[in-house]
Amino acid sequence: KPVFHKKTGKAQGDRRYEKKQKGFGGQTKPVFHKKAKTTKKIVLKLECSKCKAKRMKPIKRTKHFELGTDSKKGKSEYGGKYR
Repeated sequence: KPVFHKKTGKAQGDRRYEKKQKGFGGQTKPVFHKKAKTTKKIVLKLECSKCKAKRMKPIKRTKHFELGTDSKKGKSEYGGKYR
């Protein structure tokens, strides 16, 4: 029987993957590319000026958000701008 010396610092899955990838045949396992979301939810972190208690207030999903703009149109409850 051949003596197999296990390399430290790698898990079994890593060793299996390296062995499978060896040689010709290209990528053997699926590589995930398809990110589901294109926007993030805007979250305001609100802090109480008296007791310093913090809470998170989520708003809509948007690609672009400005807080406290001077424009007359697009004003929301927080003075932000959704586009």
